[in-house]
Amino acid sequence: MNAVLDELKWRGLVYQSTDEAALAAHLDEGPVTGYVGFDPSAPSIHFGNLVQLMVWRHLQAAGHKPLLLVGGATGLIGDPRMSSERNLNPKEVVEEWVERIRAQVTKFVDFEGSNGAELVNNYDWTQNISTLDFLRDVGKHFSVNRMLARDVVASRLESGISYTEFSYILLQSLDYRELYRTKNCTLQTGASDQWGNISSGVELIRRSDGGKAHGLCTPLLTKADGTKFGKTESGTVWLDPTMTSPYAFHQFFLNAEDAKVIDYLKVFSSRGHDEIDQLEHLTQTEPHRRAAQKALADDVTDLVHSVAEREAAVAAAQALFGRGELGELPAATLEAVMKEVGVTSAEGRELPTIVEAVALAGVVTSKGAARRAIDEGGAYLNNQKVTDPEQRLTEGDLLDGRFALLRRGKKTLGALEFTS
Repeated sequence: MNAVLDELKWRGLVYQSTDEAALAAHLDEGPVTGYVGFDPSAPSIHFGNLVQLMVWRHLQAAGHKPLLLVGGATGLIGDPRMSSERNLNPKEVVEEWVERIRAQVTKFVDFEGSNGAELVNNYDWTQNISTLDFLRDVGKHFSVNRMLARDVVASRLESGISYTEFSYILLQSLDYRELYRTKNCTLQTGASDQWGNISSGVELIRRSDGGKAHGLCTPLLTKADGTKFGKTESGTVWLDPTMTSPYAFHQFFLNAEDAKVIDYLKVFSSRGHDEIDQLEHLTQTEPHRRAAQKALADDVTDLVHSVAEREAAVAAAQALFGRGELGELPAATLEAVMKEVGVTSAEGRELPTIVEAVALAGVVTSKGAARRAIDEGGAYLNNQKVTDPEQRLTEGDLLDGRFALLRRGKKTLGALEFTS
């Protein structure tokens, strides 16, 4: 078996392939050029897309060449989904998202050297294809019966699926064949929900060109209960720091379940077998230390954002519960922390008393409960215990000139934002 394929399997990054033995032999023959695609269906990729980039970090380290395709053409249509028809985004929006995602994916692979990565855009080779040429050159190789049998299509037959979404598989298959012809690309990777598209591209290359190509799919990330992973209470975990702050990003991975944290470490960290085995042992014997979660959160945040952003996220988490200075946090980090805590707008209000502030921030249910918390010594303003219920907040109490952090006990937090 091929060494890099073995490594991918150990890391849980192989779910399905066209022919594992043939793929292993192909990888052994010499440098392989392959591709992975990202459709601009949003202004940013999310942490599920990062799985594919991790696959190519391993493949590139083994000498193979990645092509990163950002789908300026397929992004105008959208891969069909089980639930309902996608809204078609305006062309100018898709073009903007293409550029944003192209800038994002360049951070994760090396563009230098003989196997340096390349960025490609499928709009470049589809924009001038006529409908007749597309139907004659691509459509004739596809069986409607097989397309109707695809799970995503079959699930939509009763509710309805447009010809636009139905045809997506032809466009993605065309991409593979185009890269096969122009870049000698013989491998496509993707998540397991892309298997139908990937295998159809392999088949198109065989039917139209008599060529041999390969496909490899990774499993979808799931929680311990088997449900899909990728959504949190606050939404998708994006790689763009303006959409998911580095603090929230770090916290997301820090909260990984014990039952799954080693799986995520194998996927998202470059740590070796021995180190991950040691972290697995610590998770089993001393779970309260959360050593694996800390390693995971640190490694992924370093990779996606930076060491400095990770250090700021760790400092913010410590400051939040009194183990650091809230006032020393950078303004952007402080704002992210307040949003995660849950900030209540106090726009236009005069600065309240402590009793009013604790109740307004939602850390207690009433002013009476706020007064009792203060009397019992369990109320805090910016991590400082408060004892006088009639004390009124001052401008000097506002972090970054606008925030006040209220806490009851050790863990019940709320924040107020004052703006003029």
